[in-house]
Amino acid sequence: MLSRVAESLYWMSRYVERAEDITRILSVNFHALLDTQMEQSQRGWERLVSINRDEKLFLQCFDKFDVRNVSEFLLWHPANPNAVLACITRARENARSVRGQISSEMWEHLNRLYFSVKDVNRDSVLSGPHEFFRQMRDGSQAFQGMTSATLTHGEAYEFIQIGKYLERADKTIRILDVKYAEANLLPEGSPAAATQLIAMLRSCSAFEPFRQAHAAQLQAWRVAEYLLLSRDFPRAVLFCLDECLQAVNTLSHDPAKLPGQLNNAQRALGRLGAEMNYLDIQEVLGDDLHSYLDKLLKRLNHAGHEIEWTFFNTRVILPGKQQVQQAQQQ
Repeated sequence: MLSRVAESLYWMSRYVERAEDITRILSVNFHALLDTQMEQSQRGWERLVSINRDEKLFLQCFDKFDVRNVSEFLLWHPANPNAVLACITRARENARSVRGQISSEMWEHLNRLYFSVKDVNRDSVLSGPHEFFRQMRDGSQAFQGMTSATLTHGEAYEFIQIGKYLERADKTIRILDVKYAEANLLPEGSPAAATQLIAMLRSCSAFEPFRQAHAAQLQAWRVAEYLLLSRDFPRAVLFCLDECLQAVNTLSHDPAKLPGQLNNAQRALGRLGAEMNYLDIQEVLGDDLHSYLDKLLKRLNHAGHEIEWTFFNTRVILPGKQQVQQAQQQ
């Protein structure tokens, strides 16, 4: 497979997943923040923007953090590269460039999703957004389902899986970082802390799976452990790393290689997953969790860069260097 084709499939998947994650975060927090006091509401809306660390960009476009400004910024503001409309647009453009590598069902569904976001009545969404949120959630999940059901599980499928799970791990880390900091400031076991923990779980579609696993034990450390270290929940960081590594191993399989010959992408993902597998969550809780998650996010981004360098070699050979490289290959 050409590296540019693999890269387009990878980013198509990441952008679809990113759009769903941003929409879910808005959906979970929309009514909860409307019911809080003015000062708390403004801080809450600011934290939603801080999940993607876009506060400075936001303040270049708006003068205050409120429901309308933050919703517009996260959904379709042209200056925000992580807005839902921007993500779906880029996903569609990547899909169009590799039209022959994906199924007709995938292309038609993504095309419909793009026009439903592009042509939506924005004033209507800002006044009552939940139908739009549901449409985005269902659209993204249906796209992933069509991918699994209609695409041959070969190289193209594996690159789509890498993009999906790498983006999921990224967003789970970011949500946990912001939401745990809020819950950690509140008395353990208080209704306010429980509300924050439930919002954290719902932001990752994890509330029902967590309750099935831990019954009534809604404690901050259990929530953090579940979102980081569960090997059963498909949005937990460790689960996502395992899926990414499995896909990279499949793509890297070469019968001519010796067992110890791994590429940098395999090493980065394998090392990170192994360290998390033996992590004691109690060692990083409290005020130390932000530092741990910040380092974890940087290492996840490093693993993403290694994947790009391993599989998406799109470097241009300058004319003056081409003859030298050809001579070296002879």
